[in-house]
Amino acid sequence: MADDKELLMTMMRRMMMIRRFDETVKEMVQRGELVGAVHCYIGEEAVAVGACTALRDDDYITGNHRSHGHPIAKGGDVNKAMAELLGKITGFCRGNGGSMHLADFSIGILGESGIVASALPVAVGAALGSKMQGNDRVVIAFFGDGASNQGACHEAMNLASIWKLPTIFLCENNQYAVTTNFRDTVAVENISDRASAYNMPGVLVDGQDVMAVHEATREAVARARAGQGPTLLEARTYRYEEHSEGLNRILREPYRSEEEVDMWRERDPITLHIRNLVDQGIASANEIDSLQAEVSETIEKALEFARQSPYPEPEDLFTAMYADPIPMP
Repeated sequence: MADDKELLMTMMRRMMMIRRFDETVKEMVQRGELVGAVHCYIGEEAVAVGACTALRDDDYITGNHRSHGHPIAKGGDVNKAMAELLGKITGFCRGNGGSMHLADFSIGILGESGIVASALPVAVGAALGSKMQGNDRVVIAFFGDGASNQGACHEAMNLASIWKLPTIFLCENNQYAVTTNFRDTVAVENISDRASAYNMPGVLVDGQDVMAVHEATREAVARARAGQGPTLLEARTYRYEEHSEGLNRILREPYRSEEEVDMWRERDPITLHIRNLVDQGIASANEIDSLQAEVSETIEKALEFARQSPYPEPEDLFTAMYADPIPMP
């Protein structure tokens, strides 16, 4: 792993891409160019990137409302992602999905949803489809610590275990469900401890360490491909921004301290990965700077692409709503 420069630099590039994408999105919200609920992934980049780089291109993922990081980590087109956020027809979903509903079946992104825990049963269904078709595709279902308390989450894990489906349940434990600390809603020490109730492995991993997440996911993927069933991974991570952009303007009192946020910023996933690459002689400081400049330029071009793209026309309203032609029995 440490000798695979191409993979390690891919991880670096995708984490930087997610970070700069969401920094740009945050700026758009602040100046009123982007409206509606927007949930930034800043601080959690190592989870999606570490996990998705352990997958094949034809493997599947499902996501959630904090949904920009997952498609980019899977190799999604940032032009399409930015256009989707602006409601343009060149977006992933032709402008119909917006920030919380990105999907691209061509690279295995089955969809994301603002309904908490709703994508976990979708992931289990896709895993069942893979098993019935006799292929060895696996599915990662990304979900948060808040979703871990939803009934749909437990139903999905239970069924996946009973049928030994190739599913990886990846809990992005960023400590807070909106403003509620997971310690106040979870009875066990770690969310991954719940795996024992469903007779599957439960693994707690450092979510700020992209290589640690990658290795843990690789093991879970190998297990799933071998027909041994699902794994519950808990990546302990942190979001630096609010649950959604602008939330801080309506909160009556803070729910976390500045000291806590600063402590987590000291373990920034991008900074940690850069340090590892430089210390191990895998990449030079100049290479990192060049990569950062390339990423910034790519996101600037994506924003311009989105701005210049057309909005859907009224007649596009029913496009993709029905099969064409409608299949006959």
